[in-house]
Amino acid sequence: MNHSSGTLYIVSAPSGAGKTSLVTALTKADPQIRVSVSHTTRAMRPGEQHGVNYHFVVHEEFKSLIQQGDFLEHAEVFGNFYGTSRSAMQQTLDQGYDLILEIDWQGAQQVRELMPEALSVFILPPSQQALRERLDNRGQDSDEIIAGRMKEAVSEMVHYDEYDYVIVNDDFGTALEELKAVFVANRLLLKKQQQRHGALLKELLS
Repeated sequence: MNHSSGTLYIVSAPSGAGKTSLVTALTKADPQIRVSVSHTTRAMRPGEQHGVNYHFVVHEEFKSLIQQGDFLEHAEVFGNFYGTSRSAMQQTLDQGYDLILEIDWQGAQQVRELMPEALSVFILPPSQQALRERLDNRGQDSDEIIAGRMKEAVSEMVHYDEYDYVIVNDDFGTALEELKAVFVANRLLLKKQQQRHGALLKELLS
């Protein structure tokens, strides 16, 4: 079997659309899919592992990676830096794994510019009502907080049409099957199969 490199996927969604649950279930079901591990300068929390949850680095190291141009995208959130390392990502793709970047639409725009071959998936909730229910943390938050979250979700969803694939997460099982289908169909594309089955094609046509 010839070695074929993996594909980079961008997966975005508003908070409450169920993206994390879908991605977790997808990677459990398919060992050929990995989720990109970001670099961060924030402190490790109890139960977290270096290289699993994040690559934890000090500010100086992060800044030097920015200067080297190693980040596909990076952002500062509440004084801590987060970023996607191009070299770490390329290493995973070269090993033949498909790699998921869970980022927002702004990060997605940065990645598309640098990696135009990346495929992107946007996950939508089935209705505003369903989204409101998911964002209402078990009825513990004020209407004002929920309204703020809804406004944020809508401003994220406006960008759905920048993506290659759109999945509506109404029934979880169905949405998961649809997400799997995106990955499977892409692996069956001509150029991927030519890479993967070069020897077989040669033999069949000889």
